[in-house]
Amino acid sequence: MTLKAAFIGLGAMGAPMARHLKAKGLLHAVANRTQTKALQLAQELDVTAPATLAELAAQCDVIALCVTADADVLNTVEALAPHLQPGAIVIDHSTDAPATAKRAAAMLAAVGAHFLDAPVSGGVEGAKNGKLSVMVGGDAAVLERARPVLEAYALRVTHLGDVGAGQATKAINQILVAGIAQAVCEGLALGEALGLDPARLIPTLGAGAAGNWFLDKRGATMLRDEFSVGFKLALLHKDLAIVHGIAEQAGTATAVIDRSLADYAELMSQGYGDDDISALIRLKRKS
Repeated sequence: MTLKAAFIGLGAMGAPMARHLKAKGLLHAVANRTQTKALQLAQELDVTAPATLAELAAQCDVIALCVTADADVLNTVEALAPHLQPGAIVIDHSTDAPATAKRAAAMLAAVGAHFLDAPVSGGVEGAKNGKLSVMVGGDAAVLERARPVLEAYALRVTHLGDVGAGQATKAINQILVAGIAQAVCEGLALGEALGLDPARLIPTLGAGAAGNWFLDKRGATMLRDEFSVGFKLALLHKDLAIVHGIAEQAGTATAVIDRSLADYAELMSQGYGDDDISALIRLKRKS
């Protein structure tokens, strides 16, 4: 039986993910905090944009969401829960705390529905190209039922364990992202100060042990002061605040997290919160 899927949260990540679902013949409905945006995408894709989450829940058997904060996830799940079909699956692609995932799963279990915490990595480009990496926590059998939805926009779907394991993996991902951004921005700021040619510098670095996704995708743009290309730094700051709590509870080091939180807070105070995370180079350049 063909799944009837819905997507809630139609931002820079959610809208292209919804488009991939439509291309696979799976998308039935969309929703967004701003109803106008939902109606526009629904018209473009020839799907419905129900006026309430209750209506959406009654229509679909797999509902994916990509929203901003832990409270948004819990409020959305709370609104959906009483109206879900038996056995329905809610997939959360947001970045939030493992404890939030477990609370959401408990709410859904109480009404006979299922929950997968499935944060993604790959940035806006990955969402647009259908090449996201999805890290999933939850029941393996439920994941198999939902796999056609996930594979509509994913290059890799990995089951990491029980509910919460997906968000725990995303926490590690965000530390690595933050640390790589620190190193690349600091290094390229030095290259810039020394007068090295970016057209030669970046491919040379990328071909060796220093090569990485961030250098390849953001190196040239940050040196051209183009900071509207990807993941907003205010969102990484939000994610790292969550990660800080997880690391403190686990008793592990937080040096990269602490430095990045401070740096991105400084950029936000300067009015750069909507810039891509590569705007960190602003703080690395010589004053």
